[in-house]
Order: sequence, then structure tokens, then C-alpha cells
Amino acid sequence: MGSAIIPTTIPLHSPKGVFVNEPFVDFSVRENARAMRAALDQVGAQLGREYSLIIGGERVKTANKIRSINPARPVEVVGLHQKAGAEEAERAVSAALQAFDSWRRRSPEERASLLLGAAKLIRQRKFEFSAWLTYEVGKNWAEADADVGEAIDFLEFYAREALRLEAAVPAIQYPGERDELLYIPLGVGAVIPPWNFPLAIMAGMTSAAIVAGNTVILKPSSDAGTIAAKFVEVLEEAGMPDGVVNFCPGSGAEFGNAVVEHPKTRFIAFTGSKAVGVEIHERAAHTRPGQISIKRTILEMGGKDSILVCADADLDAAVEGVTASAFGFSGQKCSACSRAIVEATIYDSFVERLRERVAQLTLGDPIANHNLGPVINQGALASMLRYIEIGKREGKLIAGGEAPQTAEGGYFLEPTIFSEISPNAILAQEEIFGPVLAVIPVANFEEGLKVANNTEYGLTGSVYSSNRAQLDRARRDFHVGNLYFNRKCTGAMVGAHPFGGFNMSGTDSKAGGPDYLYLFTQAKSVAEVLGTVDAG
Repeated sequence: MGSAIIPTTIPLHSPKGVFVNEPFVDFSVRENARAMRAALDQVGAQLGREYSLIIGGERVKTANKIRSINPARPVEVVGLHQKAGAEEAERAVSAALQAFDSWRRRSPEERASLLLGAAKLIRQRKFEFSAWLTYEVGKNWAEADADVGEAIDFLEFYAREALRLEAAVPAIQYPGERDELLYIPLGVGAVIPPWNFPLAIMAGMTSAAIVAGNTVILKPSSDAGTIAAKFVEVLEEAGMPDGVVNFCPGSGAEFGNAVVEHPKTRFIAFTGSKAVGVEIHERAAHTRPGQISIKRTILEMGGKDSILVCADADLDAAVEGVTASAFGFSGQKCSACSRAIVEATIYDSFVERLRERVAQLTLGDPIANHNLGPVINQGALASMLRYIEIGKREGKLIAGGEAPQTAEGGYFLEPTIFSEISPNAILAQEEIFGPVLAVIPVANFEEGLKVANNTEYGLTGSVYSSNRAQLDRARRDFHVGNLYFNRKCTGAMVGAHPFGGFNMSGTDSKAGGPDYLYLFTQAKSVAEVLGTVDAG
């Protein structure tokens, strides 16, 4: 890294051509599978290392530590991290403030170059990053690769978006004036990412903030600190100046709250649970001595997502879509399908086909590339098992429901399906964030649409139908931020599917979309009367 004065050593990378999504790795190709196994061996040899906080470029250690473990083998420590507290929060804000004064003056081209350089490095180390995801959060190979690819996409996309924003002009030039519209950075912000997409979402929020000219205090999830540490190492290698991103794992109650409440913090970008997101929003809204700006919150908080299967749907496609959406990464996605709403005339047939399809899924250590790996931790598993007991009282258990014991003590849960669930049942209303699916019968499309809209959330949804009138009606009245027709409700692609939800799903921030960087900037209009200043 450079000095606190901001070096001039960032290599310039030009975003030539249009943005194109990073292609997925085909692991059926022998060479790719071999490369992934080699990366797993390489990363496996690095497990258990200790990582420092990085504040203003300085490596800092604390007395208290955070152990990140492998959820498939909880005795295996993936990384040992420092636990930042209130003292480190103050230091991090100070370091970010100092770096901001010069980072904001860097040209958009230079800041974009940093992102493009980081994207290039991650692309070169794609299998290695996938392996870290497999060890630290339990992703199988395809899920890990998609996470890495999305991180690359965010870096590439936001680099280009920063240059587009720099070229913005007012709608008209008023006669006799030179009029400009400038998008300037906010200042110091907190980035608080989740554990379930610990590279993609963390990299996306961080890169959007810094390419817009802000500086960041990055507080990764305690379950995924190592992946964040590896990303910060990439930023350093790409030429990031000291203090632009300050890496600070820590507790939410002490460190996180201190940063959110700090009078010099200008924005908080958060992805996680509704409860934590609402608390952050409340804390940020309360002004404190020395605060001169209203804090901006950029929140993505989860969902209770539905797939509506109509009587005229392609049942095979619908079964595949529901299976992938409900049980990919063990249902640990805010976009995951946790409710299949199915018309009565096809309900029994759909349920039976779904049960048969899910029975084909394998559960086990993601290193061996099973369909489902572990859930993230013991607390999450216990919560899911409580919901399963509720489901047994509210409906009919037709698949799964058990937590298999393994010699390594991994946190595994079978893919679980309940049928005959009422639209207002607990299982149909509360976010479970695991491989538990409620199948809800409805009389017709109209009733199904009402049920799809009957939760406090509004993140993703899908409709399987061959009826154009029904799809048009859903386009208008299915109230979610990301709606899909005749495909699964997970797997939003950067650029094509800007991601963010309504209601209690968040602030509809639309990550990966053309308006996302506006959230990290403020617009400044400049007007100059022509002919009043000498050209020289």
C-alpha cells in the first residue's frame, strides 16, 4: 500500500468495451474440476492463520479474537481475526477521514482503475477464492463460483458506472450559462456485509462506495472474516491507498454501533436481517453532537419469497425452478423461494414431482461438491429446527426435517418440504433462511397473487405460466423488487437484474443497476455566467 498522502502508483486499467458478465465455470470439464481440487488443497494448507485489523494501512491486533470456522467441520478454524471495539472504531473513522481528503480528489478514472485491477486479480485467482468460500461458509463448487463471478461483475460494472456518472450533464444548458451537474462523494461510510454472499455483496458494497470517492470502514460478518481479509489483500495489491478501506471485524453491539452512531459517519451500507437493518436505520436517524449531515442508509434486509405455479405452467420447469430456488446453498439466500404457491388443479401432482426431485439431492461436505452443504452455524441450525417443529403442527411434512449427525459435527439439515400450509401460517410468514419450503394451495391465479403479496417483505418472486394476460397482471401487481417469469427467483445477474426489494426487504437499493452509485454520492449543480471570466 501507499502512504497516507495517496500515492500515484495505481495502475491504470481502461474499461474497454461494454460490460459482460463473468462466465460460470463448467465443473464437468475435467481441467476445471482438477483446478478446483488443487485450490481446495492450497487453501486447506492455509487454514487457521491469524489476520490483523487494517486501520489506515497499519496492522492492528486486539486482545479479543473472532474464530471463523468451517461449518461442515466446526473444529476446523478457517481464520483467526481480531475483534475491534469502540477504541478501534474511533481510530478507523479518523483514518478514513484522513484518507478521504485526498481520495475524493482522485479522478474517477484512477478510482475505476483500482476496481478493474482488483477484478483482474480475482479473475486470475478464481478457483482459490471459490475454495475459501467452500471452507468458510460451506458453498459447493457452483455456488462458490457464482459468488466469485458476481464479485468480479460488481467491480467491472461499478468501474464503468463511475465513468458514466462523471460524464453526467444537466437536462439543458440555460442560455448565457455554462451549467454542470457533479456527483461528489459523501465521505466516510460503514459497509456491513452478510455471511451468505461474503465475497460478492461485500465487494459490491465496498467497491461502489470507494469508486464514488468515499472511504470505508468494512465490518465483515464474524462467520466470514477470512474472505473479506483476502479481498482487502487484493485491493492492496491493486494499489489501494492507506485508509481508503479499513478492515475491522468486530461485534455489532460494540464496534458496529459505534461506527453507525459516529457523528462523522455519512452513510451505512448494510445487508442482513430485517431486525438488524431496522435497528441500524433507527440508530443512524438519531443526530448526535458534532454531526452536520443526515446519515444515508442503504439497506437490503431479506425476504419471504414466493414462486406462483399456475395450472397452465410447464410443471417440469416449475419443479426445477422451485428446487433450485428453495435449496440452492441450503436456502440461505434472501432471494430463496420459501413459499411455493400452487393452483389446486395441479397441486397434488406438483407436490409429488417436487418430493421426487428433492429426494435426488445430496447432502454432505461441500468440498466433495454435494448439492447441499451445511448451514452456517449452530444457532442458525437450532432456529431452523424450531421452525420445522412449528411446521409439523401447521402442515404435512413430506420431505426432510432431520439434522444428520456427522463425525465432524457439521451443521447439516435435510432439504425440508411442508405441504398444506395456510397462507397466514408462521411457516408462510416468517423468514427462516434455511432449506425449509412451505407449499401453499390456492384456488386460482387471483388468489395466488394475493397470497404472494401477503407478507411484510417484497424482495423476489417468480411466476410459472404460459398465459400472457396472467404474466402481464403479475408484472403490474406482484409487489417485489425482482420478479421473474418462468425461471427461478434466485440468481440475479449484475447489470441485467438490478437487485433490491420493497417493504421490509429494504430500501430498494438496486445493487448492480445503473442508479446504485447515486446512493453513494450527492449531486452538486454548478452554473457560471458566460463571458465574466478571462479564458486565461
